[in-house]
Amino acid sequence: MGALIEIIAPIFLVIGFGYTAAWFKLISQTGVDGLMTFAQNFAVPALLFAAISKIDLSGFNAPLLLSYYLGAFSVFGLGIFGARKFVGRSPADSVAIGFCALFPNTLLLGLAITERAYGVDALGPNYAILAIHSPTVYMVGVISMELARSGGSAASRPVAVFARIGLSLARNPLMIAIALGLVVNIGGIHLPEIVNDAVDMMVRAALPAALFGLGGILVRYRPEGDMKVIFGVTMLSLMAHPAIVYGLGKWVFLLDQGQFRSAVLTASMAPGVNAFLFASLYGAAQRVAASVILLATALSILTIPVWLAILP
Repeated sequence: MGALIEIIAPIFLVIGFGYTAAWFKLISQTGVDGLMTFAQNFAVPALLFAAISKIDLSGFNAPLLLSYYLGAFSVFGLGIFGARKFVGRSPADSVAIGFCALFPNTLLLGLAITERAYGVDALGPNYAILAIHSPTVYMVGVISMELARSGGSAASRPVAVFARIGLSLARNPLMIAIALGLVVNIGGIHLPEIVNDAVDMMVRAALPAALFGLGGILVRYRPEGDMKVIFGVTMLSLMAHPAIVYGLGKWVFLLDQGQFRSAVLTASMAPGVNAFLFASLYGAAQRVAASVILLATALSILTIPVWLAILP
């Protein structure tokens, strides 16, 4: 428990610094918007590019990935359905809400907690999940959002809608970074050292800038009227996702112990700041995404030890 708090506490502190600075008007809301633009259009794409360009893509394991991603897409669908059916949110808001459950903090929390629990040698399956995590999740999220925003035109004008989806993907800085990272990785391209150093500088700024900006944006939002959907998505993220992965890994795909532990524990992480960046990029359900990140991260201090106790 102490180690988990040590991992999570700095996240809350940086968010708190941003909130305090915005509350006392030490940074204007225009400045916060500029910081978030930097984070979501430049720094976080640099982080994705750096991670994907260097990650080992040879760890593909179909049962492991099916166990994890079938669980992820299940809670994504449940989040969209619940937001539309039970709280009447718009299609675009519903996709952003479902995306919160779809995108756990696999990197910042997942790797750190798995290493603390089982040792550095247990991280192989985590890296296999991470290798395709960002491109897979963002691709599904962007396509779903574009279909939601197209309304009923997808059936009547499919060519135009999917052309717009392709154009949106091509212009999305996150997708551009992912594609470039894959090109560098698969092509075995060695970038000049000065380029790597410049990218690394951007990478070091990504998460602090995003978290500080998230804190600044939280000053604008209050969770009134959203608690049902905030709590529902939190439970999808912390309980339903790992439960589905547990069932699939244990009784359907028969994962070995290391794969099983990594898949379930990764699925049990709270949503990361990318969930808010996605919502902010489309201007959809930002208050819900910000609140879910805070609530789920806090509650994960209680839920992650439960999953650690259940796992072999």
